[in-house]
Amino acid sequence: MTSLLHLDSSANRSDTSVSRQLTTLFAQTWRAVHGPAGYRYRDLAGAPVPPLETAYCSLGRRVERNGLVSPAGVDRLIASPAEKREWALTRPLIDELLEAGTVLIGAPLYNYSVAASLKTWIDRVGFPGAFIDPDTGDSLLRGTKVVVISSRGGAYGPGTPREGWDFQTPYLRAYFGDKGVEEEDVRFIDVEMTMAGLVPELARFRPFGASSLAAARAEVTAVASGGQPDLGDGR
Repeated sequence: MTSLLHLDSSANRSDTSVSRQLTTLFAQTWRAVHGPAGYRYRDLAGAPVPPLETAYCSLGRRVERNGLVSPAGVDRLIASPAEKREWALTRPLIDELLEAGTVLIGAPLYNYSVAASLKTWIDRVGFPGAFIDPDTGDSLLRGTKVVVISSRGGAYGPGTPREGWDFQTPYLRAYFGDKGVEEEDVRFIDVEMTMAGLVPELARFRPFGASSLAAARAEVTAVASGGQPDLGDGR
């Protein structure tokens, strides 16, 4: 079944959040095409994933010592109530990711990288061996598509003063690539200068911000509905 896992990480949970506006547009468009049955939503800021604890680390190390162990086989390696609790927090997140045909991530750029709420989710689902087929060694995420909608208060593209300060895009690309998601299956939709309408010093960039948002909306709609628009800017 076609399925979508929708994750929001913006600390701004109001309707003024640009990343949330765009992920909502994506999800609505996707459900109009595929129906609601395969849709799953998590608000990582509203219901944060708990940070890792010592028991998570001890269980993960035991799993690694036993070679490739599927999530279904982890239960037999649990050695304490604390490890059982950590696995109970972790397994549902792994299952959601494994079941998703497409993962939609709302990822505002915070201090040049991902929000803490998204990083905590990444840390927890990154349990040793969770996405490796123990029989073949192949990635269970091969074929999964990832769409990252990244909102930025400023501009970080080629030729801007802060070109190269975006550490979020290479980080997420490397993370999902390491988990086995094909490079061509990870897509970034960026909207820049989202603060131009609020910060007086950025007022001259309001037309750029408006055009960036309009382009992102068009791309979101096309990708969510199954289209592949021509991206002249190389995204």
